[in-house]
Amino acid sequence: MEANIFEKQRELTDRLNIHREKYYNHNAPSVSDEVYDRLFDELKALELQTGICMANSPTQTVGYSVVSKLEKTSHKIPLLSLDKTKSSEDLALFQGTQQIMFMLKLDGLTVKLTYENGRLVEAATRGDGEEGEVITHNTSGITGIPAQIPYTGHLVVTGEAFIRPADFEVLKAKLLDSSGKPYKNGRNLAAGSVRLLDAATCRERKVVFMPFGVLEGFPEMLTKSQKLSQLPAQGFSICKFLVSKRLLTRDEIEQAIQQLQQFADANGIPIDGIVMSYNDIAFSKICGRTGHHYKDGMAYKFEDELYESRLLHMEWTPTRFGEIAPVAVFDTVEIDGCEVSRASLHNLSFIEELELMPGNRILVCKRNMIIPHIEDNLDRSGFSLENVIPHECPCCGLPTRIHEGAGRTVDGEERITKTLFCDNPDCETRRLRRFVHFVSKKAMDIVGLSEATLEKLIGHGWIHTYMDIYRLDRHRDEIVQMDGFGEKSWQNLWDAIQQSQHTTFERYVIAMDIPMIGDNASKALRREFHGSLSNFEMAVYQEYDFTQLPDFGETLHNNIRDWFSEEENIYVWEELQKLLVIEEKVMEVLPNNGTSPFTGCTIVVTGKVEPYTREGINDLIESLGAHSGSSVSKKTDYLVCGEKAGSKLAKAQELGVPILTPAEFFQRANVA
Repeated sequence: MEANIFEKQRELTDRLNIHREKYYNHNAPSVSDEVYDRLFDELKALELQTGICMANSPTQTVGYSVVSKLEKTSHKIPLLSLDKTKSSEDLALFQGTQQIMFMLKLDGLTVKLTYENGRLVEAATRGDGEEGEVITHNTSGITGIPAQIPYTGHLVVTGEAFIRPADFEVLKAKLLDSSGKPYKNGRNLAAGSVRLLDAATCRERKVVFMPFGVLEGFPEMLTKSQKLSQLPAQGFSICKFLVSKRLLTRDEIEQAIQQLQQFADANGIPIDGIVMSYNDIAFSKICGRTGHHYKDGMAYKFEDELYESRLLHMEWTPTRFGEIAPVAVFDTVEIDGCEVSRASLHNLSFIEELELMPGNRILVCKRNMIIPHIEDNLDRSGFSLENVIPHECPCCGLPTRIHEGAGRTVDGEERITKTLFCDNPDCETRRLRRFVHFVSKKAMDIVGLSEATLEKLIGHGWIHTYMDIYRLDRHRDEIVQMDGFGEKSWQNLWDAIQQSQHTTFERYVIAMDIPMIGDNASKALRREFHGSLSNFEMAVYQEYDFTQLPDFGETLHNNIRDWFSEEENIYVWEELQKLLVIEEKVMEVLPNNGTSPFTGCTIVVTGKVEPYTREGINDLIESLGAHSGSSVSKKTDYLVCGEKAGSKLAKAQELGVPILTPAEFFQRANVA
């Protein structure tokens, strides 16, 4: 069937809907009844010829449906997201030797359409990926959704419901969101419109549907592009895509992205990136998935968008080590569908570089689509650091101190970094942060002992030291009378406290809060001193050189020595051990009867390695007789590179460190 027939049908549908809108809603007929009837009959004849009826066709809709609520529906095949990147180099590495498909990343709300025997039986939102909401009633108010198609098999189509930028500019002037404010972007308006209970109101929002995939149907087709290419014959206007014919260079990938971006701009299609995915369906299936995204594709996001806001004030909070961390509070801006009003200011040097003062107009973004960040100050004048910083600790009121230390290197020159400190070890906020760290998951792991609960217990005078946590049963009667507590809450808390009394060398050392001692450092110490806290302590007194351990530098060596030089720390170190049982951690049995090609090697992991957590993969590395390093250096023997690899990959490439995929690592380690 020729494409111009479908185009004629779509054009007639749109014309008749405009005429109908003016007649019924504005009482201003734009054509005579005779002309309208002639166009109506022409459209009906074309629908009979093509076997396609659009859901918003005047031949199908006399009125618009209204529902009382949106019913839930489960997705047999989960509608998951894709991993994201802003690097074309990541895309070049991702393609491997496979044929790839580039497609517009439409900026709207994902919708799934299900057809049976040529009829639309359900339209649903993506929801959480596993369960969405039924919006079938609104399809009569959305452009681009056929209600009847020639294909009579089972067909499931996924696509995006969006509002074109030009239409949004008109709509935003007269519509308000649920909070009574104007809509900030077309994506939010489209998402809200699709989920309306009244289809007539949805139709007024100019929502358009465009398919980007076939989830089920056309089983004889072996590639995504082949399946997608069948949809125009069913009445759909499909999302623009490109398919590679060979392995592409990074420049060619960037050219494809630019070409698609220009197409979207020229055709008024809202996008927030480009999607690259493997075209071969069978290969895509074996790539698998995580709980969040499928692994057969990657979304390329454009550079971080900047949003103007106004800096209201700065908050200053002492950390457990005494540094007072500055946070910017600014007028709320919406970025990627999230409201953002706070961002870290890092240190005094960052504030000084941007000359930040309350009242300044600032540019805000989400770096790497995750972390809110202030990029620039638009009002630089009259800055004075002395007028910005608090000269007294906001918690204890004692004088603050500016510390200058070595910072990052820029153009071969080392920059000085200024930070603000509270030197009072008894500062209440500092003390609270230390207790929060002590009960955290990586330390003593006392489930249920939240920061708010700790603050109450400390405020009542029931906790002064870590040891007091294990004596809280003395205050049981008072605790069960606290707001938010009762017998059951107390028992759950006490059970968690008792359970934490059986702990490991690593957890205990981390809980002591020696600066820079984390997962990897604590494991290295456990290996070196065979899980004996007394051996570790004796080594400190015998002036053991900790820099000989992997990833231990001069700073960490000094941190350990300085910590053990404090009399109060020694007291806690010894007294707390009397209340605990330090267990020896049993490692996994070595594959191949204890032999491993990685014995004695230093292995660093970057990115996510399914199905392991970071702690789990590091434990596996150690079980192979290897050391799990935290940073790449000349001493690194292998880098295992998982999803979302960070700067460690570039460092390994620069140093010539062998790089293994997770599959290659597991194969060599003989791990199933």
